[in-house]
Amino acid sequence: MEKDLDKLLVTLSKSKFRSRFHLKDIDKKYVEDKGLEKIESHAVDFITSRLASKIIPNDGKQTPMRGHPVFIAQHATATCCRGCIYKWHKIPMNKELNTEEKEYIKNVIMKWIEKEMNG
Repeated sequence: MEKDLDKLLVTLSKSKFRSRFHLKDIDKKYVEDKGLEKIESHAVDFITSRLASKIIPNDGKQTPMRGHPVFIAQHATATCCRGCIYKWHKIPMNKELNTEEKEYIKNVIMKWIEKEMNG
């Protein structure tokens, strides 16, 4: 799975839109201050509250472009809305995300954040 995520992140980094997202110093400091475990719990909360439902009335607009490292990671990894998740990750729209799908999305986000934190 680790290799698959690395390959995915390389593919995403070739997208002109996705490649423009990076953690700024203030975002990195936030991650350092909170710790990866807390950031991961934020990711789980955001996935659950903004992405997991079968129908999302504001799909495509539910994830801010800044304000939290997870939001930035979601845009960089195409996990920001169900449309992008379908396009890039082939997880169908119009169905509630199952536990495995939520875990996968969390892992993608956290892998990207860890790479950003490590240079």
